[in-house]
Amino acid sequence: MPGFQSLLLEAGLLGLIFLVLSLNVSRHRTSEKVLLGDGGPGHDKLLAAIRAQGNFAEYVPLILLLLAFCLEGGAAPRLVAWSGALLVIARLLHAYGMARPQPNLFRAAGAVLTWLVLLIAALAALALSL
Repeated sequence: MPGFQSLLLEAGLLGLIFLVLSLNVSRHRTSEKVLLGDGGPGHDKLLAAIRAQGNFAEYVPLILLLLAFCLEGGAAPRLVAWSGALLVIARLLHAYGMARPQPNLFRAAGAVLTWLVLLIAALAALALSL
C-alpha cells in the first residue's frame, strides 16, 4: 500500500495514539485533582503523561507534513510508507516508555527513531527541492 494510502493509514493511527495520550492526561488530571498545570512536586505520573502528549504534538505534525510534501514532490512512495510506519512504531515505543520508570530503553528507542524519521523526511525534502 505505497504512497498516499499508506500515509493516510499512518496518519489515522497516529491520530488514535494522540487521542489515547490525551485521554491519559485527562485521566491523571482527574485522579490527581489537578485541573491546570502539572501539579508540581508529587505528580510525576501526571507530568509524564503531559510530556508524552506534548512530545508527540511537537514532532508528529511536522514529520507528517514533511512526508506528505515529499510524496507530492516525487519521493519514492515506499520511502514515505516505511518512514511513516517507523514513525508509528517510534511513537508507540516512546509513549510506552514514558509510563515506565526512567531511564528506559523504550523511551530512548522511541526518541531516536522519531529523530531518524525526522532526519530522513527533512533530507528527502531538501533533496527534492533541488
